[in-house]
Amino acid sequence: MYDFISSFKLKGRLLDVGTGCGVLGLLVARDNNVQIEGVEKQWAFTQYTKKNAEVNNIDYKLHESDFLEFNDEKGFDVIISNPPFYHEGSAKSENEMRHTARYNTHLPMGKFFKKVSKLLRNRGHFVFCYDPQQFQSICVELSKVKLTIETVQFIHPKIDRKASLVMVQARKGSKSLMKTREPFITFNEEEFSNRTQEIYKKARTHSIKCML
Repeated sequence: MYDFISSFKLKGRLLDVGTGCGVLGLLVARDNNVQIEGVEKQWAFTQYTKKNAEVNNIDYKLHESDFLEFNDEKGFDVIISNPPFYHEGSAKSENEMRHTARYNTHLPMGKFFKKVSKLLRNRGHFVFCYDPQQFQSICVELSKVKLTIETVQFIHPKIDRKASLVMVQARKGSKSLMKTREPFITFNEEEFSNRTQEIYKKARTHSIKCML
């Protein structure tokens, strides 16, 4: 997602919806000309985001709120998100924190997209990932709120496997036709593909286990 978002050379005021530990927004803010803000409703994740922003010395305004209840008067140039997208029929985690982060009952697609459209400035960008099995619904629900898909890319774990993720760049007030990028293949046999390795090298992330 970080690499996909950065490919559009976006700038201006950016909101990361559902920050989690903050890694996506922080990477985008580090390498792009944006003013980063985030919204996250789970207390534990807000602590991770704040700490990661502090450690990386990135100015980050975090709103501790449910996105559907979040309000802003100025509007955003860019909204990004790795939202909870697993649907009702998926096997559900019994861990409440993971359940909230993963399943779209906590952020229904229609309500999610409607809120994004309300917060975006005209010609603003919405870049997100989702379950590829729901791509038809994505197209329908975006159209309802006047957001036009400009770019889409499907992510496959291996070249002979079905897509496990779809990344979408939509825009408010756009009349562009949709561009479909070539599929992204994550693994080559049992090793990361060259493209995947390039992205990890560019991101330069370092993960640690920690307790709040």
